[in-house]
Amino acid sequence: MPESPTAAPASQTLSRGIRILEVLSDARHALTIDEIAARLDVHRSIAYRLLRTLEDHGLVNRDAAGAVSLGARMAALAAGVAHDLQAEALPELTAIANELGMTCFLAVLDGTDCITLASVEPRHAVASVAQRPGARHPVTVGAPGKAILAQLPVTERPDGISPALRSEVEAAAERGYATSHDEVIPTVQAVAVPLVLRGQRPCAIAVVHVATDLDDADIAARLQRSAAVIREALDG
Repeated sequence: MPESPTAAPASQTLSRGIRILEVLSDARHALTIDEIAARLDVHRSIAYRLLRTLEDHGLVNRDAAGAVSLGARMAALAAGVAHDLQAEALPELTAIANELGMTCFLAVLDGTDCITLASVEPRHAVASVAQRPGARHPVTVGAPGKAILAQLPVTERPDGISPALRSEVEAAAERGYATSHDEVIPTVQAVAVPLVLRGQRPCAIAVVHVATDLDDADIAARLQRSAAVIREALDG
């Protein structure tokens, strides 16, 4: 009798390769092979072999100094994820970013994490906060996470949510938006609204900024208008 697919052992090599891509996605700058090996807790030679394979497939790049970053092929692969959602969201994210002068992004629930699916930085801002597609953090942290948690039944929320976070999530559900200050990135503030779509994992549209004269409720109202446009386009 053939062995059940669920009984097959996991591939340690594949797991490590995926972990490298996650490490590079989370990093805010290119990493050396030694840094990658340390983060994976493996010998440098193992990290090097994994990186050579990823490089052969265009998933990572190495510069003249040997520093490693994600390759262009990753963008092509990412474009196939939730293609319709990204296609409808990008014009709205762009409009928000340029109107408010803030980085605007689309986040989606991925297991117990909140992952950035698409992001747009403002065109003419003197300074903006980078939010790279693929960046992830626990859904229990940050405004997008709270906006996503507000869409989940209590029984589907992660274990161990603190009373303070539970209160913030309930407040976000009631008023229609969530906020955060210094939670994911020090000094950075965020406002997020839920994006509820049929057949999609819970999503949120958010902006991040360091300082603004705009009121959180006004920012949220702008995000909600775009959320409605995206929802109408996808759900009809």
